[in-house]
Amino acid sequence: MTRGPVAIVGAAESERIGIVPDMSALELNADASARAIKDAGLDRSDIDGVASTGPFATELAYSLGLTPRWIDNTSVGGCSYFLHLRHAAAAIASGLATTVLISHGESGRSQVGSDPLVFPPSSPMGQFEIPYGVAGFASTFTITGLRFMKERDVNHEQLAAVPVAQRRWAAANPRAFARDPLTVDDVLRSPLIAYPFHRLECCLVTDGGGALVVTSAERAADLRQPPVYVLGTGEAMEHTIVSQMADFTSSAAFRRSGGMAFAEAQLRPSDIDHLMIYDAFAHVPLYGLEDLGFVGRGEAGAFVADGHTSPGGSLPMNTNGGGLSYTHTGQYGMFALQESVRQVRGEAAAQVPGVEVSFAQGVGGAFQYAGSAVLARRLS
Repeated sequence: MTRGPVAIVGAAESERIGIVPDMSALELNADASARAIKDAGLDRSDIDGVASTGPFATELAYSLGLTPRWIDNTSVGGCSYFLHLRHAAAAIASGLATTVLISHGESGRSQVGSDPLVFPPSSPMGQFEIPYGVAGFASTFTITGLRFMKERDVNHEQLAAVPVAQRRWAAANPRAFARDPLTVDDVLRSPLIAYPFHRLECCLVTDGGGALVVTSAERAADLRQPPVYVLGTGEAMEHTIVSQMADFTSSAAFRRSGGMAFAEAQLRPSDIDHLMIYDAFAHVPLYGLEDLGFVGRGEAGAFVADGHTSPGGSLPMNTNGGGLSYTHTGQYGMFALQESVRQVRGEAAAQVPGVEVSFAQGVGGAFQYAGSAVLARRLS
């Protein structure tokens, strides 16, 4: 990417998240976008770039009365918004846009204005996986989950410790969908969805929206909110279907996108104060911890189980409660970025003291795609 100093100057979620049966996906997009623009202290006429998934970039621009000269409708699953942020930074740095709105809205639970997820017979999954009984992400992620547990010697109790740690964060967050205290036994007693995953090791299914406003660091200095600087970003892909993954215990996309983000930011894992790793299923954060270099190979399971990512731990992770407890509309990545922004601003519900730099990692599909972002309170 063309690197230039850019900052997130507006960030907001839809007024309601969780179960919102009276709003369509487009309405959730528009609600979050209007709130993010207001958060930035800008007017809709200031927006000259729009990014969202699929048709929403166009539909959102029309419904809000925007006239963008730069549009990005990249759709790579849950990490799409990480790629939008990276592309927006490049567009601003190269002069293609000055102020970009990145938006997400999804009626994942209520299915208002949402198309059903289908895998056409002509697709790689339709040809090579579905004929063997694969039925959606809960069954494809098991392939990686089981292999990771075997090769890394992760037991069921350590896997269950991931949703337990994140529920502890969610308990302090009034907007979290699930806040009741959770134990490892609770997780292991919840219904089995697809071995080895119990229900509480699978993400929520909710409705909601979120949006970001990005502009140059120079312009950000004059706006309402303290800038959250984008120090580094990364994007990568590995395969088209999970059975093509080169190593079921490690995501090449995570390694590549994370490496790009760290290199651009000129930082290392030891420089990070706060971490968000997309948690579609309980084992995904364990991949992130190892593939991004926060812990060594085979250490992630014990690291979480020993409390290092929990409140008071050495590496606060998924502090909004994550996709397992906070919200998961279907493409959760926007909410991971929102929490990183809140933590850097110092306004999160479960605020970690003294966050200067946050790292956010997204996943798209079953480890098909990855996006990474390093966000900071200061430019250097």
